[in-house]
Amino acid sequence: MHTPYSERLLAVLPVHLRADAARRYAEHGAVLYQRLEQLYGVTGDFPRWYGALLETAGQLHAARPAPLLAQDAARSATPQWFASEQMLGYSAYVRQFGGTLRGVAGRIEHLRAAGVNYLHLLPFLRPRAGENDGGFALASFDDVDPALGNNDDLDALCTALREAGISLCADLVLNHVADDHPWALGAASGEAALREFFHVYPDRTLPDRFEATVGQVFPQAAPGNFTWVEDVGGWVWTTFYPFQWDLNYANPAVFAEVTAALLRLANRGVDAFRLDSTAFLWKREGSSCMNQPEAHSILQALRALVDIVAPGVLLKAEAIVPTRHLPAYFGTPAAPECQLAYHSTLMAAGWAALAEQDTSMLRTVIATTPPLPPGASWITYVRCHDDIGWKVLADEAGSMSRLDDVAAFFHAGPGSFANGVPFQSGQATNGSAAALAGYDDAGGADEQADGLRRLLLLHGLAYAFGGVPLLYMGDELGAPNDDSYRSDPQRAHDTRWVQRAALDEVRLARRDDVGTAGAGAVFAAFGALAAQRRAQPALAAAQPRRLLPCTDGAVLALMRGEDFLSLSNFSGRTITLTLASLEAGHWPGQPPQVLLAPWGMLWLTRAGDGNDSGGAH
Repeated sequence: MHTPYSERLLAVLPVHLRADAARRYAEHGAVLYQRLEQLYGVTGDFPRWYGALLETAGQLHAARPAPLLAQDAARSATPQWFASEQMLGYSAYVRQFGGTLRGVAGRIEHLRAAGVNYLHLLPFLRPRAGENDGGFALASFDDVDPALGNNDDLDALCTALREAGISLCADLVLNHVADDHPWALGAASGEAALREFFHVYPDRTLPDRFEATVGQVFPQAAPGNFTWVEDVGGWVWTTFYPFQWDLNYANPAVFAEVTAALLRLANRGVDAFRLDSTAFLWKREGSSCMNQPEAHSILQALRALVDIVAPGVLLKAEAIVPTRHLPAYFGTPAAPECQLAYHSTLMAAGWAALAEQDTSMLRTVIATTPPLPPGASWITYVRCHDDIGWKVLADEAGSMSRLDDVAAFFHAGPGSFANGVPFQSGQATNGSAAALAGYDDAGGADEQADGLRRLLLLHGLAYAFGGVPLLYMGDELGAPNDDSYRSDPQRAHDTRWVQRAALDEVRLARRDDVGTAGAGAVFAAFGALAAQRRAQPALAAAQPRRLLPCTDGAVLALMRGEDFLSLSNFSGRTITLTLASLEAGHWPGQPPQVLLAPWGMLWLTRAGDGNDSGGAH
């Protein structure tokens, strides 16, 4: 039965779309209404606002191109399409990867050669003029950065990627906009309605009370969470940088505008959205203002609306939080949130295991990671555009001094193979994967071989854990650190630029030269690892995961399903392992004992075959 609200949605649709839209509203409309009523029902205008929201959603659904409607139908018929062992992601900046959006289209061959079928392009919409936090300070939700192309180029890239079987993920910065975004400019010019889009306080009374319990993201580069803005005549909440104004999601107009922006981008062909800074969306005095229940209500409502209008589109939570907070970003079966979420603690724990040559923190992270809900998947990764923040492992480490030691190791400490760069007074680390794994500065063939094994060890963990593994631009070629940022006044203060180099054309040209060390060797090894993953159905995200007992703390023994076993040696010594000691039954065709070389990895199946990263004997 149609409700008065659903009629607002259906009335603006062409007849041939109404039945499916009505079915999807019947399935998801209750969650949408309930969550939004909980957030905004106290406003007397809620019924009118909610009806207008659905009418706008219907108009955007009506405008959805036919190829995307067909893709929605196909993906709805196979809801686990993104969670199979066939998936491999790649993350890159447009400028560094291809120069422009048209240049990215020219890199499709490289992506296909690497086995990639999911491309996350970091912010490519029009950013703030001048300093813009790597594009995360948006001046527009709708227009492409003119330095990277135009909206027609985006449309063409989406089509080319879709034809190549590659899904496109874009960033949607939920928490804030730039101070030169039209909403901020309107607030600064005195428009009362737009002032309500932000958290603005006339004096320090409330900001000081919030500061008592709210942490700081960039305590050195941007201390405090509030910025005095003269044109606004108040203190504006600025969690990240002073030029990024936090949006006020207690205002229903903000939710309506942001969701409409997402759906417009989806209609251009964007397949997935990385929802930036999801943990920060709701402010509550006396709390950390992170991971608040209302933030999850916002995400559940957003998911419900997307499932009604564009059901083939994925949402990905960027919540860099301790393990115990991560599962909430998937929601519940009754009220799902994001289909994808970054497993940041797994990433950090993998690096920590290399530093300590001990897997205890990593094992704890894996043991406390709950099974995935239906229709969900982790994003598993080794490096990204951002820093490695060691604090996400505070629960597992037991003490900050232990994490300080890990950080010191990666900052080229005594006995270290790593060449990382400190961030936030050493509480976080930057550097390319090759630099942190000791491949970049390897002094000879043996050290280079060790560095490559460490790279494969960490990526093997990401590929075997269960999720969508995500390569970071250049890692497939062994890209080194880029220190040129130090001479750029707008970047010198931010060491994250050390891992944001342009794709090296020389390395790319040597990609297929497998006979020599360097880019060709790394690319071939990564390609072989990806092929091994694709051949193992047990590595699909939904397959069960189990840790096996091991007497050597440097070894991680991870079962997927009942017939796949990954053995990883996180140490610089050779380890003899008796398969019977793992209490995992018989492995046909395998000797009773295996030798894991330093930093070696071995994948076994009950079919009797085994694949290693060059580190098993």
